[in-house]
Amino acid sequence: MSLEIDHNETVKEKIKMAFSLKEDSASNEEIRTRLLDGGKITGTNMCVLVCAMVIASVGLNMSSTAVIIGAMLVSPIMGSILASAYGNVAADYPLLKNHMVGFGIQIAISVTAAAIYFFLSPVKEPTAELLARTSPTFFDVLIAFFGGLAGIIGQTREDKVNTVIPGVAIATALMPPLCTCGFSIANGRWDMLLGAGYLFILNAYFIFLSASIILSVLKIPKTKELTEKEWKWHRFRMVRNTIIIAIPSIVAVYMML
Repeated sequence: MSLEIDHNETVKEKIKMAFSLKEDSASNEEIRTRLLDGGKITGTNMCVLVCAMVIASVGLNMSSTAVIIGAMLVSPIMGSILASAYGNVAADYPLLKNHMVGFGIQIAISVTAAAIYFFLSPVKEPTAELLARTSPTFFDVLIAFFGGLAGIIGQTREDKVNTVIPGVAIATALMPPLCTCGFSIANGRWDMLLGAGYLFILNAYFIFLSASIILSVLKIPKTKELTEKEWKWHRFRMVRNTIIIAIPSIVAVYMML
């Protein structure tokens, strides 16, 4: 009997170790440096962002999947989301605010660049690639959430998993919805703007949520300890926001089925 119990405990321990996130985790200082550096709004990042937006816009305009994927691979916009998640988990609210403002600036510049391109482009009819970014469903929630999990796990490893981030960029597809917003503004397609804008918010929020969960599991040190009341309020807001943002996508799946 004892041998059976020991065997079961051994199996459980092996499974636990196999899925442990702390085994090969980088130090807290290394994680902080990586995530905050990735979320910086610098001249280099902003130039690359504009280039990525124009490339993605051309790909959407020409219905070229290969060009769209290329744009997603070079885009630095996901870094701001992961840096914001770090500020959220560390209870460093000035840091969170700083990166959220930076993220807002990136969004504004991205949509502006796309709108200028589509205003000048002779192709005014929405392509299949553009229309595909205007009808988000709950399946997009799953893609963003698990893509975000993969991204933050890769970023917090001792040996940074460089192959994960490109895959996450492709899977979560933050750039094409922003480009579609630019197309909508340039051509007065407000119906498309609503769907594309919601898809981007959906992707960005669930990447933020999944990153926050993994950083909490890794016990990222907090700049200040939250009281029990503050922690309950913080948790309530996260649950409330998740439900509010996810509801339209669930309704969309129901209508589709």
